[in-house]
Amino acid sequence: MLLDQGYVVHGTSRDAELSRAESLVALGIRDRVTLHSVSTVDFRSVIQAVQQIAPDEIYNLSGQSSVGLSFSQPAETIESHAIATLNLLEALRIVAPGIRLYNAGSSECFGDTGGVPANEMTAFRPRSPYGVAKTAAVQLVANYRESYGLFVCSGILFNHESPLRQPRFVTRKITATSARIAKGSGERLALGNISISRDWGWAPDAVRAMYLMMQQDRAEDYVIATGKSHSLEEFIAQAFVASGLDWRDHVDFDPSLKRPSEIDHSLGDASKARELLGWEPTVDFANIVDRMVRAEQKEAGTT
Repeated sequence: MLLDQGYVVHGTSRDAELSRAESLVALGIRDRVTLHSVSTVDFRSVIQAVQQIAPDEIYNLSGQSSVGLSFSQPAETIESHAIATLNLLEALRIVAPGIRLYNAGSSECFGDTGGVPANEMTAFRPRSPYGVAKTAAVQLVANYRESYGLFVCSGILFNHESPLRQPRFVTRKITATSARIAKGSGERLALGNISISRDWGWAPDAVRAMYLMMQQDRAEDYVIATGKSHSLEEFIAQAFVASGLDWRDHVDFDPSLKRPSEIDHSLGDASKARELLGWEPTVDFANIVDRMVRAEQKEAGTT
């Protein structure tokens, strides 16, 4: 999106020379993005990158991104979000207070919303190391904004999906497996708790919201969500329908896949974003799932 807006885009990876940048390759833009080796948990590395690149805007999308993995890697999760965000904030405060910073918050900050849509005034009650890390980062951003007058903001985004979702995430696991089964793989899909519900949106819509936040006269935090929640069972059913199958014939329950603590219901209220940013989601739940399945089918050569 930034390239389409005429930006010169730089990206970071812990080792840029070894990074395969698979998503950039899939989008056909790898040769249009300059990669730098940066460790966001190393303050010296961060401040050197900020001084060398001298960007107008920074979109902080890095970090250990799996909620499930955060239970077995809590220290790395906390460091990659809280410490990394702190390093970016300190770099801006010390050497480049004019740079604008977007920080990727998460609906995991809210924990279980109990069917009540969460907005910017809803209290944070995270239920995983990942949620705790994201909460710390969001609160650090708010503190630096208020204390030092920096243009720094967080998007508290509810789940946003696309075919670029990594295979270890349950949504991609479902769409990829359904497509393989339809092609004749003969495998079965093992899942944990399928009664959980999430507010699922389309990743390009989320990206548009990030960009809009950074173009405002005043930095503020925003909840980005569709305002509609669907169960994981509904996601499974939709994916298998798109593959021409009945999910009940191919899915098994595996209790070992349940997390130590789980968010049963997650739902967001993006009224502030609609009012101040003019933002609206453009792709509904069924189309999100269908698009992900079609991408799997295309990759497998079945369409």
